Formats: sequence, C-alpha cells, structure tokens
Amino acid sequence: MNPTYDIIVIGGGPGGYVAAIRAAQLGYKTACVEAAATLGGTCLNVGCIPSKALLESTAFYEKIQYDSAAHGIGTGTATLDVPTMIARKDDIVKQLTGGIAQLFKANGIDWIQGRGKLLAGKTVEITAADGSVSESKATKAVILAVGSVPVDIPVAKMDGSHIISSNEALSLTAVPEHLGIIGAGVIGLELGSVWRAAGAEVTILEAVDDLLPMADRQLAREAQKHLKKQGLDIRLGAKVSKAEVHGDQVTVTYQDKNGEQQLTVDKLLVAVGRKPNTAGVIGDGCKVTLDARGFIEVDEHCATAEAGVYAIGDCVRGAMLAHKASEEGVMVAEIIDGQAGHIRYDLIPAIIYTHPEMAWLGQNEEQLKAAGIDYQKGDFPFAANGRAKALGAAEGFVKILCDSNTDEILGAHIIGPNASELIHELAVAMEYYAASEDIARTMHAHPTLAEAIHEAALAVDGRAIHKANPKKRS
Repeated sequence: MNPTYDIIVIGGGPGGYVAAIRAAQLGYKTACVEAAATLGGTCLNVGCIPSKALLESTAFYEKIQYDSAAHGIGTGTATLDVPTMIARKDDIVKQLTGGIAQLFKANGIDWIQGRGKLLAGKTVEITAADGSVSESKATKAVILAVGSVPVDIPVAKMDGSHIISSNEALSLTAVPEHLGIIGAGVIGLELGSVWRAAGAEVTILEAVDDLLPMADRQLAREAQKHLKKQGLDIRLGAKVSKAEVHGDQVTVTYQDKNGEQQLTVDKLLVAVGRKPNTAGVIGDGCKVTLDARGFIEVDEHCATAEAGVYAIGDCVRGAMLAHKASEEGVMVAEIIDGQAGHIRYDLIPAIIYTHPEMAWLGQNEEQLKAAGIDYQKGDFPFAANGRAKALGAAEGFVKILCDSNTDEILGAHIIGPNASELIHELAVAMEYYAASEDIARTMHAHPTLAEAIHEAALAVDGRAIHKANPKKRS
C-alpha cells in the first residue's frame, strides 16, 4: 500500500506536472502518477518541443542553402545529417524532462510510475510496468490529467512503419522521397514543413475545402500562399477512402471534385487530430462521466460530478493545447486551496510554428460578422517593417480587430516572423480589456518587429505612419 496524499495527480504532462508543482507550492503532500519513463507528456516528449527543435533545424538548413549568398556568405554545398538532427532533438527533450524530475524533487512531489485509475472515494489504483497493482488515497483531491492520443482512422490504419503517427514522424532516420500527410491541421502543416525543408516531396490531403477553417480567412489565405511557395502540395477537398501498403510504398486512394484519385508515397502520416486518453481511467462506482467523444465532463472550474475530483487538459472540453492544460492545472490547485482560480477561455493563444509563424487570439472577422458586432480593423504588413526586412522575413501582417463603439480589442491575428512571441503583447492587452488606443499611445522601440503591432493599432483609427491609410469617408 502506497502512502496517503493530500492531492494525487494522474498524468505527468503539461497539465499534470504543473498542477502537481502548484499544489506542492501551496503546501500539500502531492503525488503524480505517470506510466511513461519520463515526465512531460505528449507535448514535451513527442509533440510541441521535438517538433519545434526539428522546425528550427530544417529552417536553419534552408537558410544556409538559399539565403546565405544574399548576406555575402559562401557555404559551399550544405548537407543534412538526419541522425544528428534527431539526436539534437532527443537531447533537448532529455534535458527538459530531466528538469521536470528535478523540480519534482525540489518540491517534494512523489512520482509514482504506473498507469493510474480512479476508484471511488478519491482512491487511485496504480498498475506498474511489471503488472503489480497498488492503491493510494487522496484526502483532499484527485486531478485527472490523462491527456490525449492520436486519432487512428479505419481507412488508414497506422502500422508505425509505413503509415505513421506524429510520434514516428518526429524520429525518421532518413528524409522520405515522398511524404504523404492526411490532415492539414497544425500537426500536418508543421511536420510537413519540417520534411519539405529537409528535402522531401510533401503532399497533404485535407478533407475540408478551406485551409485552417478555424483561423481568420485573411490569415489563412496568406498562409496558403506562402506554404504553396515553399513547395507544400496541399490538396483541399480530398477525402481519403483507402490506404494500402505495397512493398515499401503506400498507395492512397481519395476522392476530390474530379472523382477518384490515387497517390503513391514512401511514408503516410496520419494527422487528423487527437482524442482523449480516457479509456480505462474511470473505475466502477465513480460519478465521473464521459461525453459521447470520450471527454471527461467538467464544469467551468474543471470539477467533475465526483466530489473532490477534477479533470484538466486534453481530456476535457476546449482546445487541446499545452498552455491551456497548464493554466487549468494552476487554476484547479488554487481552487482546491480555497482561492479563486482564473482562466479566460476566450483568450487562449493559438499558434502554428510554420515559416512564417501564425498566431491568433480572440475573435476573427468572420465570427464578428456572424455575431453582428460592429468592428474596426487595423493591419500592418511586415514588408513595411525595417526589422523584418533586416531579418529577411518580411512576409505576413499584424491585424487588430476592435469594437467600433468602445475600441476594446476583440481579436488579434499575426502571420509573420516571431508571431508566436509577438502575440503575447496583445494577450496581455486583451486580458486587461485594453483598447487599440492604449497600444497606439505606448512607445515601441525601433527597430523591432513589435512596431508592426504599434502600427496596426494606429491603423485602427487610420493613423499608421509607415503605410498609406485608407481615406476616411466624409
């Protein structure tokens, strides 16, 4: 029998480990149950971090190949050593997962290795790798942070070799001659960008007719233009009906507006989304319920129907994003402590780490129009930003959407260099219900990419300095 704890967290991903650390900071005896050999969950081990490491490596490779001459730098013929690139990625992951383990020690958190299952009475059953079973009880709360897993589709069953998930796509030992991808979402576009930059021919099949339907249409059109220019073959309205392995190749059959088509590739990446990892997590006698899609049902404070049991992250409603999970972990730990936890679910930054990067926050133009909200917009191109020009990355724009009556910022959309970082100025502004005028009156250093945000804020009122403003109607 394992010891009793104040709080037990099931899952050691970005939601679970953050919740455990915050609970320990608040003085609670805390344990985290995680079956994997390392902490950090999908994001750190086979998701956010390794994909960004590979994106950085291949972008560097492309820059050496195509941009160095413009800087007066001769490099000869650049080559890509894929095993070394993968080893660098693995080392980054190792350092960060080891860092979490050290943080657990520093905060007095017990890491119990095994698969956790919630039983009645805030009891957790732990099945170790050797099959042995034990139980631990939480006197105050249990937090379910079991994450998600890739969706497997019947028409393209993953075998881990020819038809693969993102896990395998992050550890390929050689550049495929032709990589096929099902799904033009975040995962498909990012990993497609990695292997296209590395030298692969990449074809992406997307069932819907619009690229990135969840994004602002102006941003999505700009993204499509640049991705096509980079050599990504994105086929929209392409519904896959069959994928068959023949020798070392995969033949994909799909339907589009012209009828049945076939595509032959060396590797086929299935990137159609993720589903909650909730199978076998809830034991008999618990009041915790799952919805039709397998998500744990929670209220606005992430509380389940079982007293003292909470659920956070990818296994509950809302965006499947690491930062959303982490903030829910902090919120729940503080609510358990009697504090008022806080998250604005309408202000979760969305980011795609392609080149150029994409980031957005709040509402887009289509949503505002559908809601009948009278709005004004200001945008500014990075082509008119000196810092972007100096970086050789002058693609894209910043767009700010504001309430026509109050000037409150309702949405922010960026495609361009360092969009993932720039969006946070607008996140802070929107968290405190700022107006575009607040940003317009704030001095921004020159030359910086952030000046594009300043100019977009000025443009809301037709006052941008470094672009021509539309003439106001008299």
